[in-house]
Amino acid sequence: MTSKRDAHRSNEPPRDPGVGLATLFAGMFGGFLGLCLLKFGDPPIMEQWVTAPKNAYQVILGNPWPIAWAYWLLAGLTVLGLVCARWRLRAPWWLAALPLVWLCWQFVSSTHTVSLDLTKPTLAHFVATTLCFYLGLFALSRSESPRPFLLGVLGGFVIMLAAGWSQHFGGLAETRRYFFAYLYPKMSHVPPELLKKMSSDRIFSTVFYPNAFAGALLLLLPSMLATVWGLKRWFTRGARAFLVAVIADGSLACLYWSGSKGGWLLMLLMGLVVLLHLRFPKRLKVACVSLVLLAGLVGFFWKYASFFERGATSVGARFDYWHAAIETALAHPVLGTGPGTFGPSYERIKRPESEPTRLAHNDYLEQASDSGMIGFLAYSLFVIQSLIWSYRRAVPGKSEPNWPIFCLWLGVAAWCLQSLFEFSLYIPATAWAAFALLGWLLGGAPEARSNGLVE
Repeated sequence: MTSKRDAHRSNEPPRDPGVGLATLFAGMFGGFLGLCLLKFGDPPIMEQWVTAPKNAYQVILGNPWPIAWAYWLLAGLTVLGLVCARWRLRAPWWLAALPLVWLCWQFVSSTHTVSLDLTKPTLAHFVATTLCFYLGLFALSRSESPRPFLLGVLGGFVIMLAAGWSQHFGGLAETRRYFFAYLYPKMSHVPPELLKKMSSDRIFSTVFYPNAFAGALLLLLPSMLATVWGLKRWFTRGARAFLVAVIADGSLACLYWSGSKGGWLLMLLMGLVVLLHLRFPKRLKVACVSLVLLAGLVGFFWKYASFFERGATSVGARFDYWHAAIETALAHPVLGTGPGTFGPSYERIKRPESEPTRLAHNDYLEQASDSGMIGFLAYSLFVIQSLIWSYRRAVPGKSEPNWPIFCLWLGVAAWCLQSLFEFSLYIPATAWAAFALLGWLLGGAPEARSNGLVE
C-alpha cells in the first residue's frame, strides 16, 4: 500500500542531477574568493616582489601567495563550472557579451603595448576577472541556495577582519620593524607604494594597501551581514543580531583605522541608501537620513581635519594622475598604450613635483589610457548597464527591496563607485569577487525569501 509521503514524492518533479554539482561548485567558488581576500591582494604588475612561501608556516600565515597559484585554482574551478553550468541568459545578451568584448580588445591593445612586462600579467589578471564573471553568470546562478557560496566568502572575510584588528593592536608595528630591519636593507629597488605603506600607521590587513582594504569592506560587508542574519536554522534571533553587530562594528572599525577617506564617504552613502529603501513614515525617514548624514560628515571632517589643513595632497595627486590619463588617451585614442602601462606613460609626462604612481587611481580613465576609447566604452557601459539592470531586480517597481539581491547590488555598486578614485579593478581579491557577484546578479542571484537569507 502506497503511503501519502510516497504518493507526494511521486508527484514531485525529478530532481536535476546537476544541482548537487552546482551546489558543490558554489561552495568551492566561495571558498576560493574568500582565499583570494587573504592571499591574492596585490596588483599583478607588482608580482615580481612576491615570493613563494618556503615552509608551512609561511603558507598559512604568510601573505601574499604567487598569483600563478590562483590561476591554477581558478582553472580547476572553471572545469567544474563548465560541467554544472546552465547556459541560459536572464540578462540581455549584449550586456552579457560586453566583458568578452572588453577582454578581446585588451588583447588587441596589447599588440601595441609600450611595456610587455606590464601587459602580460595584466592580461592574465583580466582573463581571470572575466572568467569569474561568466562563472557567476552561468554556473553560480544554477545553485539552488546561495548559502554555500556566501559562507565560503564569509570565512575569508572574517579572517581578513581579524588580520586588520591584529595590525591595529601591534601587528603593523611589528611588521614595520621586521621590514626595515631585515628586508629593506637587502632590496635593491623598493617600490614607492610599498615604502609608503610600510611607513604609515594605516592598516591594510591582507590586501595591497589601506584603500584596497576599504574596497573589500565596501564590496562584501552588506552581503556578509545578510548571510549571517539568514542563519536562522543555526542561531537564535538574538545570537544572529549579536553576530551581525560584531561583524558590522568590526568592519567599521577597520574602515576607520584604514584611514580611507573615500571609503568612509562611500560607507556613509551606503547607509543612506539603505535608509531610503526602508519602509517607515516619510518624515521619520527624512529626519533619520539628515541625522546620519550630519553625523557622518562631522565625523569625517573631524577625523581628517589635519589632512585638509595640509592641502589634501593625495587629492591633488589624483588630479595629476587623471589629467595624465586623459592626455595619454587623447594621444592614443584607438589602442592606448597597452594594458597595465599607465605607469610608464605617466612617467614621461608627469611634473617633477608630482607623486609617482603605477596606476591611474581611476579604473575607467585607465581603460581609456591603456586600451583606447573602445576599451573605455566597453568597460564603462558594462558597469553602468549591469548596475541599472540588476537594480531593477533588487527593487522591483515601487515595492520593498528584495533584500538578498539588494545587499549584493549595494556592495558591488559601492565598489564600482570607489573605482572612480582607486584602482580596484587591478586588485585580484576584490576584482574577481566583484565580477563574480555581477555575473551572479545578472544570471539569477538569490530570490526573495525562498533561500532563507531573510525572515
